[in-house]
Amino acid sequence: MSIGLLLITLIIILFGAEAFTNALEHLGARLRISEGVTGSVFAAVGTALPETIVPLVAVLASTAESAHIGEEVGVGAILGAPMMLSTLTLFLMAVFAAHKRGWGGEFRPERTGLERDLTWFLAAFGLSATAIFVPHQAALTRGLLAFTLVLMYFVYVMLTIRASARLVVDGHGTEADHPLYVSRIGLPENLATIVVQLGIGLALIVLGARGFVLGVEELSAWIGVSVLVLSLLIVPVATELPEKINSILWIRRRRDTLAFGNITGAMVFQGSLLPALGIMLTPWEPRPEVLLGMGLTLFASSYLFIMLRRGHLRPWHLTLNGLCYLAYFLTLTW
Repeated sequence: MSIGLLLITLIIILFGAEAFTNALEHLGARLRISEGVTGSVFAAVGTALPETIVPLVAVLASTAESAHIGEEVGVGAILGAPMMLSTLTLFLMAVFAAHKRGWGGEFRPERTGLERDLTWFLAAFGLSATAIFVPHQAALTRGLLAFTLVLMYFVYVMLTIRASARLVVDGHGTEADHPLYVSRIGLPENLATIVVQLGIGLALIVLGARGFVLGVEELSAWIGVSVLVLSLLIVPVATELPEKINSILWIRRRRDTLAFGNITGAMVFQGSLLPALGIMLTPWEPRPEVLLGMGLTLFASSYLFIMLRRGHLRPWHLTLNGLCYLAYFLTLTW
């Protein structure tokens, strides 16, 4: 029953995220904004919604009896998401890029936006890692750290949008790959129908996320694995699928800016706003599996930033990111 529930809710989440992302692409094209904004802000936020909704639902919708389980699922979803994106997701994207252009081929994303994403992610997630050592009694300090993380994300969004006009002039304007889905049933393609599809996608994501949390709880009890470990491994794999699929499709079409921006923009979102929720709503404390995940995430992201600054970024460079995830998986399941 638990596996069936996970599969059904996963399908609902994927349909919702796909509808949401498709509508965001059309919104970006209609507003004439850059691929950087569409990928790093619009698409990243849209496909990051499952990871955002899951911890919120897990923590806020838990009963008194299941509060501990909800907190475990919340922490796992919050920390597992950036870990998955910075390691396995980048590696899978490199695998599909290598199939088209070879392992020695070159990625050609818009570099200033990618560097901005990684810089802000490392700063925000580094602050989140520091906050894990702040005791629960220091409520004011923890509150200030959470507020700083939220503020950092909004400053990042403003800087990204501010750079949009120049990028559009340079040929990095957003184009939608597919027609608006609701237009296939005869509705006109305009701003109103774009908003309608956004609402439908969000509703499906919320519905699927609630059922997914219940499925994780049942599966944890059935196989006898701690909820935290299961959440660190399974929840991110499932909820990160929209980023993986979209970035793989984009990288195969050689739309590298959208492919990378979809991942690194989600990393900034999940490395700032989600840890702010964790600091305020969960026992944000230095447990071994948590510290290992944070350390590998920062290492993998720093490595990508260094390789990007060195000049050329190629698919084989991202094999190290895949090895980081393999090490984490083996450590938690050994």
